[in-house]
Amino acid sequence: MKIEILPITPEDTWDLRHRVMWPDRPIDYVKLEEDQNGLHFGLKAEGHLVSIISVFIDSGKAQFRKFATDAAQQGKGYGSQLLQFVIRDLLDKGVTSIWCNAREEKTGFYEKFGLKKTNKTFVKGGIDYVIMEKKVEVNDIKV
Repeated sequence: MKIEILPITPEDTWDLRHRVMWPDRPIDYVKLEEDQNGLHFGLKAEGHLVSIISVFIDSGKAQFRKFATDAAQQGKGYGSQLLQFVIRDLLDKGVTSIWCNAREEKTGFYEKFGLKKTNKTFVKGGIDYVIMEKKVEVNDIKV
């Protein structure tokens, strides 16, 4: 299976974001005002875009958002490979922390990558979220 992780445009993320995250909302619901300021990555399997993530860096802190894997491709490790790639890339860029707004039922997935739950929670669109964060540790830095 040929797998490729590459930078993509914000527009390349919108269809997958919409289908996976908010299919019952208009597509404009998944577009972010700050999309043009972010870094966007996609994982292609056999030439098809199956997983996407958007990253926004501010003052050495990186937030990843709109992380989605095609429903038919979930459970195959594509999202894990993409997130692992992005975390390494962010550490190479010198970020001091990585964080996300995680759907409550997905927190276990993010904990596998060293993100920890904070005490900050909120509800959006009827879905419970918890803010998770990974502080850069000495053993995260390549020497």
